[in-house]
Amino acid sequence: MDLITTTAQLSAVCERLAKHPVITVDTEFLRETTYYPLLCVVQMASADEAVVVDTLAEGIDLAPFFALMRNEKVLKVFHAARQDIEIIWNLSGGVPHPVFDTQVAAMVLGYGDSIAYDQLVERITGHRPDKTHRFTDWSRRPLTMDQMTYAVSDVTHLRDVFAALDADLKKRARSDWVSEEMEVLTSPSTYDISPERAWERLRTRVRKPKELAVLMEVAAWREQEAQTRDVPRSRILKDDAIGDIATHAPTSLERLANLRSLPKGFDKSKWGQDIVAAVQRGLARDPLTLPKIEKSRGNGNGAATVELLKVLLRMTSERHAVASKVIATVDDLEQIAADDHADVGALHGWRRELFGETALALKHGKIALGIDKGRVVLSEKTGE
Repeated sequence: MDLITTTAQLSAVCERLAKHPVITVDTEFLRETTYYPLLCVVQMASADEAVVVDTLAEGIDLAPFFALMRNEKVLKVFHAARQDIEIIWNLSGGVPHPVFDTQVAAMVLGYGDSIAYDQLVERITGHRPDKTHRFTDWSRRPLTMDQMTYAVSDVTHLRDVFAALDADLKKRARSDWVSEEMEVLTSPSTYDISPERAWERLRTRVRKPKELAVLMEVAAWREQEAQTRDVPRSRILKDDAIGDIATHAPTSLERLANLRSLPKGFDKSKWGQDIVAAVQRGLARDPLTLPKIEKSRGNGNGAATVELLKVLLRMTSERHAVASKVIATVDDLEQIAADDHADVGALHGWRRELFGETALALKHGKIALGIDKGRVVLSEKTGE
């Protein structure tokens, strides 16, 4: 195990790793008090070696690491890669590719929804990883030998996990399923944090164009403020407060002060004036330029259809040993119940073949769900 603290050392190790078709990668970072995660450590391993990179070492240039992440000849294996990839994207403007995410592969192979790394390692290798330094402060220096041993174990065990999952995927002809997921995971649009798109991440539901316009403006303002100050979004304004503002659209500080979701005295701060200005911008927007508001799908026969689709999803998940979460989400089911041509993952690619076509057939009464010896089964409906 080597500790890399200089650009020359990093360049040399990346040159060696680039000669391997597969490497494993992990990162340690802090983001509790900042908007942008602080990258503290990078761990990498090939079949021959494992290294820890001190990304906070004075004068170190991470360019060789970023180049390795973009090297198309090297498959980069992560577990739960999204946050790791987001950090690399933020620092370099590039997304690692090609990538293999062992958490996604595990879901495709029936290990459950979003299985944790230590649980997956134990189930596949029988080894129980040390959790001692899971919540350590990785920004403190110097790094201890225990910390480095812990960090390296993450990528050395990952080699064995990848080998087992990859073999199983090939045996069950599901490698392409994971490849489809990796294309989404490595798409730059997945990590677009432009303020104009901030509203898309909110779970707040709005019913009127006016509410949507205000939501978009206030969410964009919060995102910009959080980025500029490098603080978590919730330090600026909580999600439920944005929803409250969108619903009530306060156009004055007095009206803003009446919202219970805001801290007392918030209206008297500079942010209070900023929010009122954002509300006014939202109200001034042309409704014709706004995205279409999805109509509620949770009523009438639609709700019953969704419940049937949930049963079908669980049955499909158990029958094919694939985590239900990777097949379809509840939102997918709601959209399928409302529209045969909904643009959701469950109606594309391998998911449509595994679940989507059957879901549509169930929706239109071509097949029925029943119980046989205590198990849910499908049957074709015969004519009346």
